[in-house]
Amino acid sequence: MTEVTPRLAEVEADVQGIVEAHMETLLGVRFLASEYSTGPVHGGRIDSLGLDENGSPVIVEY
Repeated sequence: MTEVTPRLAEVEADVQGIVEAHMETLLGVRFLASEYSTGPVHGGRIDSLGLDENGSPVIVEY
C-alpha cells in the first residue's frame, strides 16, 4: 500500500478512478466495471461494480 497525498478532488471521476484502481486494497472487493448500465428497464448506471470475497455484488456510488 502507498500513501496518497491528500488533495481535494476537482471532479467525482478523480475519486472514482482512485477507488477503482485500488478497490481490492481499500475494500477487499474485486473491481469489475465502471459506469455499468442497469439496463433499459431501470435506465441507470452503477458508478463502480465489484465482487466481494463471497462473490456477492458490491455497488459503489460517489
